[in-house]
Amino acid sequence: MATLNGKPVSSDALLALALVNLGHFTSMRADDGGIRGLSLHMERLAKDCRAVWGTDLDTSRVRTYVRQALDGRTQPCVVRVTVYDPTVDMGHPAGAGEPHVLVTVRGAGTTPPAPLRAMSVPYERDLPEVKHVGLFGALHARRTAQLAGFDDALFVGRDGLVSEGGTWNVGFVDQDGSVVWPQAPVLPGVTVALLRQHADHRDATITLEQAEGMAAAFATNTSVGVRALAAINGTELSAEHPALGRLRETYLSIPGERP
Repeated sequence: MATLNGKPVSSDALLALALVNLGHFTSMRADDGGIRGLSLHMERLAKDCRAVWGTDLDTSRVRTYVRQALDGRTQPCVVRVTVYDPTVDMGHPAGAGEPHVLVTVRGAGTTPPAPLRAMSVPYERDLPEVKHVGLFGALHARRTAQLAGFDDALFVGRDGLVSEGGTWNVGFVDQDGSVVWPQAPVLPGVTVALLRQHADHRDATITLEQAEGMAAAFATNTSVGVRALAAINGTELSAEHPALGRLRETYLSIPGERP
């Protein structure tokens, strides 16, 4: 299902998104019609709209479109809201500035999914603080990792510091059982923000060597919640660490908001 400004979207209206690929989005998991962190997702869309398009976004209108997309759905699903301008021209993107709201829905997997094995890949996202649609680099890194026999990529910057994963934030559990987030240019994840509100955490710069020496590590985003990392490169990590179970329980205890 896909709608643009609340109406069925035409293929012509999607051409600019496919060919110019300028826009931003957020993805939200809906369970029983509720979305954890919905208000934070709306704040992200409004912030990114100002950064990308230089204009304000009517988030009450976005909520209406999301509510419409979820109407009648009883199974868990992921709603993606993409904000882009169908009139954008590759040669003159400065002329665009009337963003439209594309809403798409897909089925959601079970949580938590199986632990994943990550391979470190040198990569830094463009404008990392914005959740933008420019996913070529991230998906190329993911493909590189998968061709090497891993599940996904863990990004390492030119400074040698770990930042985030392909489409997820990464967190660590140190040898003392404390949760540590990488202090690096990363996308401010909604799931990370929710976990920070309900448990003690700290930030620190983390090298790849330090990451591999952690007691445990996990991926987190709205689709998977808290997903254990079973390995980074050739280093095995504990996918059953008690801290991971506590994080999952914390996340699942957060009530969903209705659009």
